[in-house]
Formats: sequence, C-alpha cells, structure tokens
Amino acid sequence: MNESYSRRNFLFRSAAVAGAVALGADPRATARAAGESTEMAIAKWSGSGTPSASEIEKAAVRMTEQAIDALGGMKRFVSRGSVVWIKPNIGWDRSPELAANTNPDVVATLIRLALDAGAKSVKVGDNPCDLAQKTYATSGIADAAKKAGAEVLFLDRSRFREMNIRGERVTSIPVFPGIVECDLVINVPVVKHHGLAGATMCMKNYMGVIENRKLFHQDISNCLVDITRFMKPQICLLDAVRILKDHGPKGGKPEDVALTMTLAAGVDPVALDAWGAEVLGRKPQEIESIVKGDKAGLGKMDYRSLALKEIAVS
Repeated sequence: MNESYSRRNFLFRSAAVAGAVALGADPRATARAAGESTEMAIAKWSGSGTPSASEIEKAAVRMTEQAIDALGGMKRFVSRGSVVWIKPNIGWDRSPELAANTNPDVVATLIRLALDAGAKSVKVGDNPCDLAQKTYATSGIADAAKKAGAEVLFLDRSRFREMNIRGERVTSIPVFPGIVECDLVINVPVVKHHGLAGATMCMKNYMGVIENRKLFHQDISNCLVDITRFMKPQICLLDAVRILKDHGPKGGKPEDVALTMTLAAGVDPVALDAWGAEVLGRKPQEIESIVKGDKAGLGKMDYRSLALKEIAVS
C-alpha cells in the first residue's frame, strides 16, 4: 500500500474516532464509520491445569498479540513516526504476582507492537501512589519496558499543568502535559477491586495522568467520566492475567489474587470495564462509574452488543 495513502487513511480514522468520542458519540458507530469492524476482543488461555510461571508469561504475550491482532493490528492505531505513551497501572510497591499493577509482559508486548507498527518512540509512565522509584522497579514494568525499547519516565510533579478538562464535576485539574501531548495514549490497566470505586479498570486508570486526586475522591464516578472524556480514548487493553479480587487497590495478600489468564482490548472503555466487572464477579450495574460512563455516551455497558471477537489462546 502507498505509504502516504496509508498515513492519510490512518489520520482520517483517528480523527473520526477521537472527534466523535469527544462529542460523546457511541464508539461502536465511530469505529464502523472509520472503516473498522471489531470493537472489542477477549483473549483467554485455553490450557488445562495450573500454568507454570513460564506458561503465564508466554500466555500473557500471546493473548496481548492476538487481542490486538483481532482489532485489526496495532497499525490501526499507531501511525508511522508517532509518539506513543503506554499508561499502565504502576501505582504500588508490589510484585507482579500480587496483581496490584499491570502485568509487565503485557506492557512489553504492547511496546514491541507499537514500535513494529512504526512508532517513532514509546514512552511508559504513571503517577504512582507509592514511591515511584520503588513501584517502577518492584512491579517489573520498568525493566520489561526498557528491554522492549521504551523510554521509562518518572512524572515530575513540578511539570503538571492546570488544564481545563471541561468536565461536569471537575472543570480543571493539574495534568501531566507529556502524556496528553503524545500522538496516542494506550491505556493498559489491571482488573482490581477498589474500596471506594468498587473496581479500578480503564476509566479509573486515567487518574494516573493527574495530580490533586483527592478532589476525585469526593465524587469519584462523575470525576472518572470527566477525565475519561478529556482523554478521548482510542484504544485500551484491560489486563486480567491476574486480578486483585479483594483489598484493592493495593492488596498485598496472595489469597486476594486470582489467576484468570484472560484479557480484553478495544475502543470502548466502558465496555471493557463492564467485562472486567464480570471477571471480578460483579455485575456492571453495581459499578457506578460504568453506569455513568454509559449514560454519558462514553461507551456501552452491554459489551456483548459490540462487534466482539473471543479468542482461545493455547
């Protein structure tokens, strides 16, 4: 395919999706208008028995690859020469086995796919709750991201800038400019219980781009709608290789973790959160941010109504 045509086509599709989401349009309609068919892909390990550590690692990589491939491949979202920010949950000083942070193998695979798709550079960073130097190291994400070719960045709190996010509950808040100025943000949270929000998944992971998060705690569901709308999601991948089923968002007890060996990717953060709620054993209707995200037009709580692919990964 002619490269200039391909780039123009990508820019058209990205503008169509981002612009429509900014106006609160249904992501299903925008994806179809942009010439894409699959809006959500669920990949699940199909092996039997309890997988070994190496099998878990290999499955995380293959599930990520196949979920992105089912969406049309990373080139659907990444244009040649673009700068990509991958936004995992790196909030806590916890090892990967405790499921408080995004799986490092999932993050590394997304980095590789973005670079292979033509990204000029891939940056990885979050605004952790625990000390960043510890969370980045203990989570395994910093090491995995560097090996995959990404630039790992600590978010300098002096650089956050007050931005008008035009929310209904929050009109302005300090945002890290380096993230929102990238060509694409790939949102890649982990499925976790959360004491205040009920669950923390795609919508809540955007809290890692802001400061003054205590403001959100006063009305968290409406604030999550505001920040999600501001971020104009184009693609999210929800990691459920391991999930934190209780005592979230930090956890710390092995018995709070379930090895579920699945993940989902798509263009609709509300739909992904609804799926994640079910993985946690909850009804999507029980998570207020999902209900309000649906009502605000940010996506569809009924994820089964999307153009959906389910993939068995061996």
